[in-house]
Amino acid sequence: MQGAAWRRWAGYVVASSYELTHDREYAAIRSTAALIDISPLQKYRIDGPDAARLLDRVITRDVSRCAVGQVLYTPWCRADGRVLEDGTVSRLEEQRFRLTSAEPNLRWLHQNATGLAVGIADESETLAALALQGPSSREILSQLVDASLDALPYFRLTPACIASCPVVVSRTGYTGDLGYEIWLHRDHAEPIWDALIEAGTPYGLVPTGLLAMDIARIEAGLLLLGVDYISARHAVIEAQTSSPFELNLGWAVSLEKPRFVGRQALFEERARGSAWALVGIEVDWDALERLYTNIGLPPQVPTVPWRTSVPLYARGRQVGYATSGCWSPLLKKSIALAHLESASARQETVEMEVTVEHRRKRALAYVRRLPFFNPQRKRA
Repeated sequence: MQGAAWRRWAGYVVASSYELTHDREYAAIRSTAALIDISPLQKYRIDGPDAARLLDRVITRDVSRCAVGQVLYTPWCRADGRVLEDGTVSRLEEQRFRLTSAEPNLRWLHQNATGLAVGIADESETLAALALQGPSSREILSQLVDASLDALPYFRLTPACIASCPVVVSRTGYTGDLGYEIWLHRDHAEPIWDALIEAGTPYGLVPTGLLAMDIARIEAGLLLLGVDYISARHAVIEAQTSSPFELNLGWAVSLEKPRFVGRQALFEERARGSAWALVGIEVDWDALERLYTNIGLPPQVPTVPWRTSVPLYARGRQVGYATSGCWSPLLKKSIALAHLESASARQETVEMEVTVEHRRKRALAYVRRLPFFNPQRKRA
């Protein structure tokens, strides 16, 4: 008898894990292939003569440099440079784009489209999306699509057909591994899911839920909205907001663009420096082991990824906090994503708060550059 765990995501019920535990699903992401339903993402079609102008107005990346068939990962900000959300922009045709996000952005897009010749359509319910991730993903998908995947670069897309159904395949994902995302009409989602399972089962393909994907994205240093940062839309106080520079996304800010929402604030922040930095944290195993040994217990590590604020200390005071973390089965390390004051982000070690048998302790931890895991096959 199989067990499963379920959760809600954007009004849908999705799998946390399809089995009693997520262990085999995580192993599939890193060693064979995993199939993940990401259909609850918000999806917007933006087309018309001013489609590129609208996107250049609202996102921090330079859309004029985005070629047809290219995908951009990008944050977008409010006027003071604080991040509203992050997502992807795909250029499907010269005057047609798709923006994906975790939360609704339709009203915000319309507010910024004033005076522009552009159409904005919410395709969130009609467009399904499946993520095929892992080292065997290309070999599995190549059996089903009528397009060549060997020449499809990282963060590029191509139209294709699977089981006589039209799809768009993008070489993207949320696991930090080789992988593809398949965008298709919802009516075709079930037969294409079944076709992928049938083709992938001999390779060890496993239907995978969000728990396993959460571990993979932490290893890859990928942000989760509402966990690793709070949208400026929902922040109650200013201290809860973040800029792209503070989220390690400075590389995705194109200040050479003449104008976009938040540009002036971000230009000034780059000149003066940011107050915070997003980093990786690796807990020292010997230090963690000693804390448990002192009370006669073996070390305990979480079996599922955690999402909570955990204080970080240096020189006797709190200098930051971790936001999400896990025990990495692949790296054999306890890792976390964390916000540190900029000065502390430049040092090698901090202390992380650890609860040992109901008591607050501190363990030595190392400040690491992200990502923790970045295999060559992801981009090769």
